Amino acid sequence: METNDRRNWLKQVGLGIAGFGLASMNGYGSETILPEYKNHNNVPILLGSNENPYGPSELAKKAILESLSKNNRYGMNITMQLAESLAKKNGLSKNNILMSPGSSAILDLVAQFASLQKGNFITAEPTFNYWGSAAEALGLNKISIPLTRDKQHDLDAMFAAIDTNTQLVYVCNPNNPTGTLCDESELRSFVKKATEKTLVLLDEAYLEFTDQNSLSDMLTSNQNLIITKTFSKIYGLAGARVGYALANENLMRKIKKLRTWSGIGIGVVSSSAALATLYDVDFTERTRMLNQKARAYTIKQLEQLNIKCIPSYTNFIYFSLADYTHDFFDKLKKANITGTRVYEEDGQWSRISIGTMEEMKYFIRALG
Repeated sequence: METNDRRNWLKQVGLGIAGFGLASMNGYGSETILPEYKNHNNVPILLGSNENPYGPSELAKKAILESLSKNNRYGMNITMQLAESLAKKNGLSKNNILMSPGSSAILDLVAQFASLQKGNFITAEPTFNYWGSAAEALGLNKISIPLTRDKQHDLDAMFAAIDTNTQLVYVCNPNNPTGTLCDESELRSFVKKATEKTLVLLDEAYLEFTDQNSLSDMLTSNQNLIITKTFSKIYGLAGARVGYALANENLMRKIKKLRTWSGIGIGVVSSSAALATLYDVDFTERTRMLNQKARAYTIKQLEQLNIKCIPSYTNFIYFSLADYTHDFFDKLKKANITGTRVYEEDGQWSRISIGTMEEMKYFIRALG
């Protein structure tokens, strides 16, 4: 969703923050200074989980404080207001949405739903596949399709792998850990064809870092597409655990049968913070801008260290350590930087999250 579209959506949404006892958004403009981590000698630099180093937003923090006294009550009303706001943002109704404590819980739930009939599921390799262990434990066989040489989803190969036993196809777009983005027209074509055969789970956790449209507009007519989204990334609420799924009303009704009282899956504080963040367009736009600058700087500096990088559309970078002459992970350890691991042995491919510019400069110095 483009910036102007986001602002127009905010004007159209009739829920209003004032109804939750939150302060007005007026005065929180793009000139707001976002905090950066300091004291690198003592505080670990967290570059392993793709979190937003600038969040939560000021509006979210205010909402958190003001909602603490409401924790003696269940949060159905605030969660419903959040769901309705998100549905409207995506051009859907409340019947198309399921709120969840993080999108990971949605991935597990979809795995459970898909495994009601035995068979297989198809996923790229590497991708965000932690939920895959749950699918396998539930009886589904995993079919892994390697990425292309430029670390893109091989959609043609994934489609060709679908057979009569395929219960689910998973696509993470942009992909984690590679940061690559599917071509929108090719992805739409793939989803249309694949959902004629089986269920497709589209993970859009990082889509807000791009200018690409969500495929949520396909849901009103597509009975086999599920989209997951999260507040853990650009919205800066990883610790609040707020995620949601979007699907056709008929499909969503079936999925909800696997949940007990789905209206209270998220606490009052988390729902309040998420709703406030939705209105904080300046925060998310500024996060995107700062992320782009820090990402461009980091890629340029890594390339100068003979560390090949894959072009990224996210808040992390995928790179090869094959030509790096030092012990990368030892360098991180000595500098008190939390990184990740090697995802592909061939080429020694690893990933690093994008922190603040200050943090990324510290990261580059640590590798020199």
